[in-house]
Amino acid sequence: MHTAPGRCPTCAGALEPRELACPECATIVRGRWRPSPFGGLTDEQATFLLLFVRGRGNLSDLERTLGVSYPTIRAKLDEVIAALGEPAPPAPPPLDRRAILEQVARGGLSADEALTRLRQHPHPKENR
Repeated sequence: MHTAPGRCPTCAGALEPRELACPECATIVRGRWRPSPFGGLTDEQATFLLLFVRGRGNLSDLERTLGVSYPTIRAKLDEVIAALGEPAPPAPPPLDRRAILEQVARGGLSADEALTRLRQHPHPKENR
């Protein structure tokens, strides 16, 4: 079975669902319904969103699952948010080392996520 298209193959306009069928009893229901906001996602975006939800939003788990970096995961998440018609959230300000470690201590950040962020923001003494 194929995923229902979210866009018209002729003009790329949004498709509107008008008929639903029950595979058990063959009942057909016709009408006009609001399309799902997820119908406009590409297969890759939908798969990413499914993995994101299954991983309970843990970006470090997604990094390992997909084998890509934290910035790539963030970019993919921003892409999905934009595809859903939402403005991309503003980028968070860079965290200093102490703030990252405090988040780990409070349980708001996993050790893997903290390590990724610490690598993205090297200590000033390390740049000498």
